[in-house]
Amino acid sequence: MEEQLNLNTVLPTRGEMRILNALWDLGEATVEEVIKHPSFPSPPNYKTTQTLLRIMEDKGLARHIKRGRVFVFLATVTREQVTRLSVQSLLDHNFSGSLTQMMVGVIETGAVKEAELEELENLIRNYRNQKSTGS
Repeated sequence: MEEQLNLNTVLPTRGEMRILNALWDLGEATVEEVIKHPSFPSPPNYKTTQTLLRIMEDKGLARHIKRGRVFVFLATVTREQVTRLSVQSLLDHNFSGSLTQMMVGVIETGAVKEAELEELENLIRNYRNQKSTGS
């Protein structure tokens, strides 16, 4: 069964996304483990990270469990949920909900490689086949 993200969930900020990426990679982590994650070029401030994690809990993006004297944090949203919400938000805010306008904009940047275009064509073809067979 596909999980649905609460539509009232606010998109994570850039800093929150960095922490979510660490949590997704680690599964669960203390503040100390988060700030030592290799995705950070230099360790972020402990107190700032702790504050962001509390804000993320208020937003429903993370939660904590107590283990002895430390809090262990877990993401309550998946990468896929945040990706879907981010794409929907981008479509709604920048392209009036038009996927076609967004894709044309991406393609016209010239940044799309031939192999990526072929991959997109295959994904679209597979999606159409699955949709027509009712799977």
